[in-house]
Amino acid sequence: MTSLAGKKIAILTENGFEEVELTSPKKALEDAGAEVKIVSPQKDKVKAWDKDHWSIELTVDQQLDDADSDDYDALMLPGGVLNPDKLRTNRKAVEFAQQFMESGKPVAAICHGPQLLIETRLIEGRNMTSYPSLKTDMENAGVIWADREVVTDNGLVTSRSPKDLEAFNKKMIEEIGEGRHATTAHN
Repeated sequence: MTSLAGKKIAILTENGFEEVELTSPKKALEDAGAEVKIVSPQKDKVKAWDKDHWSIELTVDQQLDDADSDDYDALMLPGGVLNPDKLRTNRKAVEFAQQFMESGKPVAAICHGPQLLIETRLIEGRNMTSYPSLKTDMENAGVIWADREVVTDNGLVTSRSPKDLEAFNKKMIEEIGEGRHATTAHN
């Protein structure tokens, strides 16, 4: 297993993230030795959604307003319907994600998480997947969309849904272990 000792990972989220799409990758990253921080526009806690109801609350480690992408080695974006929809309308969240994409740092997004990446305008020509209902949005953003459990494109890791978490977590850890890629910004 790839060791991520010494790596610091940002999980960017809002209220309404799909619980398992944050908790499973977070545990996998920590088990690999990474330091994981929940970054959010929320001040103290973020609330999860679990399939059809509100569930656990997690502590926010760093407010988005105070977060600097230079302090992190990679970015992870959980899904859920509410979470990415809120983040994509938040200018600071979009800029935070853009900084990772432009710097070549690994970015991992699952389910509806790639919605935020559409707003960066840096995914045209990239190979990606997402929750199936986002296929048209992704293709309209210029993505080469595939219906596969995990798609990797030069440090950008995407998956469709919670059923893909095992493959997603494995590939995310592998890409973060490789470090910066030539670029994740497509020109």
